[in-house]
Amino acid sequence: MNFSRALATLQGMVDSIIGGLPNFVLALVLFGLFYVVAKRVRLFVIKLTKKQHKAKNLGIILGKLAQSGVILMGLLVVLSMLFPSFNPGDLIQLLGIGSVAIGFAFHDLFQNFLAGILLLVTAPFKIGDQIVVQQFEGTVEDIAMRATTIKTYDGRRIVMPNTELFTNPVTVNTAFASCCLEYQLEISIEEDVERVKTLILATLSGLDGVLSQPPAEVLMVGLTTAGVTLRLSWWIGKAGHPEVLHLQDTVLTALKAQLVAHHVIFPTPSQHILLQHLPERDRGYQADGFVLNPTGRLVENEALNEMPPVLRSSHHDN
Repeated sequence: MNFSRALATLQGMVDSIIGGLPNFVLALVLFGLFYVVAKRVRLFVIKLTKKQHKAKNLGIILGKLAQSGVILMGLLVVLSMLFPSFNPGDLIQLLGIGSVAIGFAFHDLFQNFLAGILLLVTAPFKIGDQIVVQQFEGTVEDIAMRATTIKTYDGRRIVMPNTELFTNPVTVNTAFASCCLEYQLEISIEEDVERVKTLILATLSGLDGVLSQPPAEVLMVGLTTAGVTLRLSWWIGKAGHPEVLHLQDTVLTALKAQLVAHHVIFPTPSQHILLQHLPERDRGYQADGFVLNPTGRLVENEALNEMPPVLRSSHHDN
């Protein structure tokens, strides 16, 4: 067998590797420099974003994107150094063609990723805020690239895609330092409304946690033959869910004690009962499908119940 050609080919490959070894080492060192620069760029972006937006997650995401961009640039430079015939434009064109197919395949993923970036940049809410979106309510735990994590008040975790938060109305309960609470109270029509208003305002002004500015208000919002409906509104300095519940409990407990102590009259439910005396029959007293027998016991009259309503009415009239 003739091994001379194989040996010559192997010798050529070894010579090529040895000849290209300095370029390989130089490319490796250059790629290491790009990697170090990429990490520095990531830390710089995180620090700059945190200073401008005070959003930790936004800095992490943008820092990773900046680091990946610098590393990709270094990779292209290294490939051009190792393979002189390599054209970065061809690779970019190939990636552009492939990105169309990738975009169709991962449409929802990219959409949620972009929505997450916009949520972090615009910051309509931040981590720790208490929000209401659709039928969910709770505290924002994390805003990631794909989804936002919400912890409900009963200790459950909701993972919601960022697109849902970006395209649907979101109520941020803790957007401001204070919030207004309302409650409706009904008093009797016979009660002195001004006296009750003064009593309620005096009670609210003496409670801890109720702000003096803006002042509390008591307005009449309903009037019926049975009672008067008052709307109470007061401001508190803590907008968190537990604080709101406890302060509302404190306010209502104090109001109940004061209203009872000052003998405020509340409307009571009433029922009107119409008693009609029916003529005596040979078979007893009849009314609405029942018969009062001679012994005084009320029994059902099956024959009368089977009559149509019109005939039953005429039966009573007779």
